[in-house]
Amino acid sequence: MAFTLSGDDACQITPPSPIPNPYWVAFSSSAAKLIGLEIGSNELPADATWLEVCAGNALSSTSHQFTQPLSTVYSGHQFGVWAGQLGDGRAILLGEIQGQELQLKGAGKTRYSRMGDGRAVLRSSIREFLCSEAMYSLGIPTTRALSVVGSEMPVRREIMETAAVCTRLAPSFLRIGHFEHFASLQNTSRLAELANLLIQDHYSECQNASNPYLELFKQICQRNAKLVAQWQAVGFCHGVLNSDNISAIGLTMDYGPFGFMDQFQIDHICNHSDQGGRYAYHRQPQIMHWNMACLASAFLPLLELSNDASEAQSLLREALEEFPVAYASAWQSLFRQKIGLMTEDDGDIRLIERLLQAMHDSKVDFTYFFRQLSQTRQNQDIQTICLRDHFIDRSSIDQWFSDYINRLKSENSDDGERRKLMNAANPKYILRNHLAQAAIDKAKQHDFSEVKRLLEILSRPYDEQPEYETYAMPPPPDLEKVEVSCSS
Repeated sequence: MAFTLSGDDACQITPPSPIPNPYWVAFSSSAAKLIGLEIGSNELPADATWLEVCAGNALSSTSHQFTQPLSTVYSGHQFGVWAGQLGDGRAILLGEIQGQELQLKGAGKTRYSRMGDGRAVLRSSIREFLCSEAMYSLGIPTTRALSVVGSEMPVRREIMETAAVCTRLAPSFLRIGHFEHFASLQNTSRLAELANLLIQDHYSECQNASNPYLELFKQICQRNAKLVAQWQAVGFCHGVLNSDNISAIGLTMDYGPFGFMDQFQIDHICNHSDQGGRYAYHRQPQIMHWNMACLASAFLPLLELSNDASEAQSLLREALEEFPVAYASAWQSLFRQKIGLMTEDDGDIRLIERLLQAMHDSKVDFTYFFRQLSQTRQNQDIQTICLRDHFIDRSSIDQWFSDYINRLKSENSDDGERRKLMNAANPKYILRNHLAQAAIDKAKQHDFSEVKRLLEILSRPYDEQPEYETYAMPPPPDLEKVEVSCSS
């Protein structure tokens, strides 16, 4: 169900602002199935009026009418500092179709634009579109991207660029910041409305709990703990894990200066604006935990409705301590899968940590290494393992491979079966920054073929796709440092 809090303190009716001469840049027929859109032979909506809807130029298609487009208010912590009131500065919620909320990103100013122009540019819209759909195909919870519509309308960022509107889909766009906003105003009735809405539509298992709000908090923590473990397992860095960018239903959302790691660096920073490295790869679990602590503070008034203050604090503190346990369990399971282990042994975590340290020391390509690791055989002479050549300290990695092969032998697993399982856990194709940039450069010339090709490749990230082998390779040296910032 679409955002249902009424009242000027929660949202504002906000019609999108038109863009001139819109044109399709990208469209996901996979996402379109979620809302029952019929697709034509050109892989675009059979109903041509959807172009105007996705551009923000119309509020109705032939089959759907959106009567109350909304922008919502929220608050949050940005880079660890309370930022106060924020809100949908360039996102407008059109409405709901078949359980999916439709949101236009870049469709003009709202009440919450905070001196911004309310627009998105082609560059960032393509990146969000491709990554949203790539994450979905990787099996990672995410908002979806239906389309990108472009226009020659100028938009100034660091340089003059052109406008674009990205249409996003999600069962709910509620975020931690919505709770923080009403908690900061001491508006317990609004907090209860938000919590009840989530329980009703997305956490029905909480309804019969002895303390539904506490159970809701626990479930939100559990989902986000598993989510960040999945990010770590594919080498994904979000870039801006502010509390207002965290989904209340455990989705990856608000794609900006994100990046999939090429060379593995445990302290990799994908956001050029994050000079302190607050949101570096290795800090993502800690920061997500910190954001859950922000949510705990916002939930405190809800628990005080049925518990005294000290008891409410104690219950939330205990629940918050479950986050690192849930994260560790998910992370260990995922990385065991990545190296092909089907049983648990006390030495597994140390084995994985030794590998990651060696990869960090030698700056080994994260995705390529784990995909190729499936080729290792239990009876193989270590000297014939080609992956050794990616490491500087040859004796150290030889010892690791020796220990790894012995661990595989302890399970008596079948090499062929293990290879299939590992390839199902380790993607061959990810949205590398240099690939996204190549697609963007062509799109600026009105050639959208590379966007379409990447969407096709990334929709099957675990398949071999031999015709696209070059897309699986690490970037050449001159393309290793494609930088992105918050303006991305």
